[in-house]
Amino acid sequence: MIELTEHGGMAILRMADGKANTMTVEFCEALIARLKEASRARAVVLTGSGRIFSAGVDLVRLIDGGASYIRKFLPVLSAMFATVFSHPKPVVAAINGHAIAGGCVLACAADRRLMARDAGRIGVTELLVGVPFPPIAMEIMRRATAPQYFENALFSGATFAPQDAIARGFVHEITEPEGLLDRAVAAAATLAALPSGAFALTKRQTRQTSGGEVTDAEIEQIWTAPETLARIRDYVERTLRKS
Repeated sequence: MIELTEHGGMAILRMADGKANTMTVEFCEALIARLKEASRARAVVLTGSGRIFSAGVDLVRLIDGGASYIRKFLPVLSAMFATVFSHPKPVVAAINGHAIAGGCVLACAADRRLMARDAGRIGVTELLVGVPFPPIAMEIMRRATAPQYFENALFSGATFAPQDAIARGFVHEITEPEGLLDRAVAAAATLAALPSGAFALTKRQTRQTSGGEVTDAEIEQIWTAPETLARIRDYVERTLRKS
């Protein structure tokens, strides 16, 4: 599900869960576990397999599991985002393909984000599905997105090609597909060359979160509401299951 290899002291985490790397309880738990295993590496490079980095939350599993599954899933999803966002070592996202909704949030949780040229699109589509952002996901997107584009990126639900994603802050650099991983490893090595203690502390200082006035309980209430599940079901029928 999450493959862990090593390259020059860097931990390479490759998401390889089906063709879309959709996020389930098991996926989130596996990524958290792999990140803990990688804690001794100098830095972490996170990438996907095939043509997709991650398509975000597994909406079909959400529909099938209903409110009881969502109540179990949301805390694990938030924990996964927080684990990437607060990881003490440098984390570089090598975005090999589409990074949609939660996939975009996951990429934006990294310290440095590289995307393959013409590989796909990136953006947060949560409001099109009808679900709000967990507090940690909102904080990640707030810090990653250029201020002048922040609200439009969330409210529009639009996805962007790599060049447009750079202007919005989702991506720092575009590379040729065949050189993506090597360039990501080089970027990770540059960050890893910084004094590790100072890097970890500075990262903590820049990523302290308060959660604002929105609570996890409020988020869960909307995600598990019958009308939300109905909207997700309609979204899946219109998009994921269309012929």
